[in-house]
Amino acid sequence: MNSFSKEMILAATGARHADLVLEDAWLFNVFTASWDKGSLAIKNGTILGTGDYEGDKTRDCSGQYIVPGLTDAHVHIESSLLTPPEYARLVALHGTATVIADPHEIANVAGIEGIEYMLAARKNQAIDIQYMLPSCVPATPADAGGAVLDAKDLSRFIGKDGILGLGEMMNVPGVLAADRAIGDKLALSSVRDGHAPGLTGKLLNAYILAGLQSDHECTTCAEAEEKLKKGMHIYIRDGSTEHNIEELVPLVTPASVSRCSFATDDCHADLLMEDGHIDRCIRKAVACGLSPELAIRMATLSPAERFGLADRGALAPGRRADLCIVDDPEKFEVREVFIRGANVPAAPPARQAAFPPTVRCPLPGKTSIRITGRGVARVIGLVPGQILTESLRYECNGDDIPDLDRDILKVVVCNRYRDAPWGIGLVHGFGFRDGAIAGSISHDAHNIVAVGTSDEAIRNAIREVIRAQGAMVAIQGSEISVLPLDCAGLMSTLPYEDVVSKQKDLQDVTDRMGGIDNPFMYLSFLALTVIPSLRITDRGVFDCTMFRDVPLFIE
Repeated sequence: MNSFSKEMILAATGARHADLVLEDAWLFNVFTASWDKGSLAIKNGTILGTGDYEGDKTRDCSGQYIVPGLTDAHVHIESSLLTPPEYARLVALHGTATVIADPHEIANVAGIEGIEYMLAARKNQAIDIQYMLPSCVPATPADAGGAVLDAKDLSRFIGKDGILGLGEMMNVPGVLAADRAIGDKLALSSVRDGHAPGLTGKLLNAYILAGLQSDHECTTCAEAEEKLKKGMHIYIRDGSTEHNIEELVPLVTPASVSRCSFATDDCHADLLMEDGHIDRCIRKAVACGLSPELAIRMATLSPAERFGLADRGALAPGRRADLCIVDDPEKFEVREVFIRGANVPAAPPARQAAFPPTVRCPLPGKTSIRITGRGVARVIGLVPGQILTESLRYECNGDDIPDLDRDILKVVVCNRYRDAPWGIGLVHGFGFRDGAIAGSISHDAHNIVAVGTSDEAIRNAIREVIRAQGAMVAIQGSEISVLPLDCAGLMSTLPYEDVVSKQKDLQDVTDRMGGIDNPFMYLSFLALTVIPSLRITDRGVFDCTMFRDVPLFIE
């Protein structure tokens, strides 16, 4: 509703009743990072202001703290394994009012139709889902999945409700080469997110000069500080595998907080349900020594100002009445949530239709994923708590894989969109002693990826993914656990409670396999060629530092 109306102005002056007055609360002032004792008046989903107001309804909030609704500055909803309605139903309970989402996962699978699906799904949800257009479909020219989107394809969405700007620009080499096609995309919007892990010095200068404004890939305080000093917005990330808060919290000061926000990026439903969303990020940051006031500022006004959302992020006149009630800012346990002035209760499941089938590949033959040869092999090394990988070297004989003593397992990538050769590599760090896992989530092309302790187990896991038209699968002996992902092989149309239950079943199986915690999130990033150092695609081993395919064995 337009706040510039006689009714609203009279209500703000106190001449008309508010709809709701929250009385005698500690109100967080994001502009001064302070707490003010008072009452907050709301009408037509909008904040009238603070002061002595009369309301049709009143609520005594003595001893409680009220903060603005929380915002996630960068997230891929698809990575939650939930459709947008179910995602909204879940995160709203944790105080989230707004998410800035990049639908590049489904766009890599289904192109324009995928973006349209996500846009349609944002309507009538408890939270406000705003989108950044996926700038890199595919992530690199060599990694084409189910679609290729150029500037002309994206231009049809510019100006549409729910579109804020251009999403993370992962093709750093293309930017630095002044690729014309990338320039055409950057010209679409003045709001542009970046993605430049490890970039520094003059190369970083050139990347920023091209128009990229933010980064969520910083893993060290030195990297984040350099980017901050050069004018970038820093999204401090805490997802299912990427845990950067502890390292980056020292960057946040009263002087820098306006350019620092929280992001969850890739976060599975189980973590969201059990530990929270942006509220979890606030708790972690406070536990790491950040003041609650700066942490809350990062989760509210900072992202709102970054994206030009002047209608939210503060408990101020004319802003959306999105707010959370907590008992203690230090603990930040959300007790109640209001979105546009309405209390958000636990809602029933929001079922959504599945997406058309996207898995069209055959099952690899029994002998086709054998590794022949011997010598010094390139081995992908997992890095706990990060999506970065190490480029390891091991003396290996293909006939001796898996090598359980050295934790070297086989990884296979199948092109899900067509009958094509599959890529085969080696990985260290999963820790499996038995069985295999496979999934149709494999950033960003989302081919089928599998890791296991035998070719038979790997093939059986891939078979189940194909049979389900997308899934996460864990196999140990005769036991098979499957989480169907019937929406583009990325999301489940099940209620989030059922998705979390099936995630726990998967985790139970992988625990018995002897594996690391949350192995499917690590699995999903093994093919992401825009994050250092070593990856595996349907073409084979890829070296991110040289930015090219390389042989498994070093010649």
